Amino acid sequence: MNCEKKCVYVIGHRNPDTDSVVSAAALADLRRNLGCSNYVAARAGKVNPQTEYIFNRFKVPVPEYVPDLIPKVGYYMPDACDTVNCQTSLWNAIGKMENCNSKVLPVVDDDGTYHSLLHYNAFAQNVLKILDPESESALITSIKLIRDTLNAQPLVIDNEEELFRSSVLVTASQFDTFKKMLDVHMPENIIVITGDRKDVQEYCIEKKIRAIVISSGLMMDKDLRAKAEKAHTSVLISPYDTASTAMFIVYATPVSVMADKTIKSVKATDFVRTIRYQLSCSPSRSLPVTDDDNRIVGVISETDLLQEANIDVALVDHNEMTQAVEGIENYRILEVIDHHRLGYLSTRNPITFINKPVGATSTIITNMYRENHVPLTREIASILLCGILADTLTLQSSTTTDIDRETAEYLSNITNLDIVQLGSDIALAACHVSGRSASDVIHQDMKEYTENDFKFSVSQIEVDNTNEIIGRKQEFLAELEIERRALKGLFCSLMVTDITRLTSVMLVACDPVFLPVLGFPKLEDSVYVLKDIVSRKKQLIPLLTEQIAKLGEK
Repeated sequence: MNCEKKCVYVIGHRNPDTDSVVSAAALADLRRNLGCSNYVAARAGKVNPQTEYIFNRFKVPVPEYVPDLIPKVGYYMPDACDTVNCQTSLWNAIGKMENCNSKVLPVVDDDGTYHSLLHYNAFAQNVLKILDPESESALITSIKLIRDTLNAQPLVIDNEEELFRSSVLVTASQFDTFKKMLDVHMPENIIVITGDRKDVQEYCIEKKIRAIVISSGLMMDKDLRAKAEKAHTSVLISPYDTASTAMFIVYATPVSVMADKTIKSVKATDFVRTIRYQLSCSPSRSLPVTDDDNRIVGVISETDLLQEANIDVALVDHNEMTQAVEGIENYRILEVIDHHRLGYLSTRNPITFINKPVGATSTIITNMYRENHVPLTREIASILLCGILADTLTLQSSTTTDIDRETAEYLSNITNLDIVQLGSDIALAACHVSGRSASDVIHQDMKEYTENDFKFSVSQIEVDNTNEIIGRKQEFLAELEIERRALKGLFCSLMVTDITRLTSVMLVACDPVFLPVLGFPKLEDSVYVLKDIVSRKKQLIPLLTEQIAKLGEK
């Protein structure tokens, strides 16, 4: 299988049931065993009590929670991102930008947190301020920064780490003129660039200026060197001529001075739509991306948003866009593994599409391991067996096929788990309704459908006795009506399956126009008997589809 570097989320439908979550975990494991390390198991909703019990019992990590796939900064941000410490010289910082072919470079403090953003606009503006002869701006630097930027040979070094605000004088004039220029400045803040002019050097030492930079690799007499040490005047030998030295010394300033402090960072979890304006206002059309501790994790640019996202998706246990995680239309779907009816799904590229009329997606994925000769670990085999038993009511549902039974026996032999006992255990884990809100129960396993332009939803829960939910009927009907109005649907229903009697009842909140064609026996108002019906997919949905078709004929 061709594996790209992109992260591939393997994800089931919204409000995932056990088969959906198990399938995501198992398919991601299979693909990783086949060499695709970029596959990540995910889930689009909260796990229900049954699923939580299964993953805890067999010590398998629950897939990552991905509530939506609405485009976020992190989905478009390049992986690599260099940073530079705020005390680094501007010269070295620009060199780093050129080496990594980047137009921006995040600047970080000593503790690694974001400080500012270096970009060429900020650099040009700040350098012009320093070079402007009428400007009061001075060069912020240190002896160490000057030495490193010029690759200078140190002769006398004094307090090299201390940053100071300096003016730079170049001795291009006669000595007397130079003296007048120097005398109007505070000597402790002056850097003088000179050649082998002993008179200039000696006068600078007498004035105890901060530093003398001698150009063209020329040396200072030893007697003056001794005086410089006594005066605490640093002396550096530049390998460059005077003009080049004067030019390079401008770069001997901390990068933090030249970087843009007005650029605020964004988070990888921010929605792309919310940062577009901020991005357009950035001079470089780029923004730094930080984590919750304000540490750099990347840089996002307008150009990045024109590229494909750095994630793809693989769908399990569904193939309808109405059931898929929100925002999925923005990404490439690589494959679909499912056992439901074909819904409305289109893709831009050819994909792997496996859809088989079996009782569980877990059955299909188990046999994909076998077909690819990939051994199953006991942990993955255990949850796959649970996935099959959960979706087929321990092989008693009408959706159960001989393939499901054979696959379950195969997994039972690998895991040494008794099918009947395991089925009972996971069924009991799903039956707890007491203490749970109507909204929690309804959203535990809710699927949305569209038929003849009518929208509707069917939730399902398995219990060992339907009395409690029927006794709380008004609470559940009120929540179903809220869902129906939010969906603008024809109806919303809750299928309550009695796993001990293998039959169901259905609570329905619906538009009055649907009542005349709702052909199930009525137990009481808004509660209908679904005799011997336990499968939403194979039994209930086809019947509801027929009834909706009758409504369309009227």
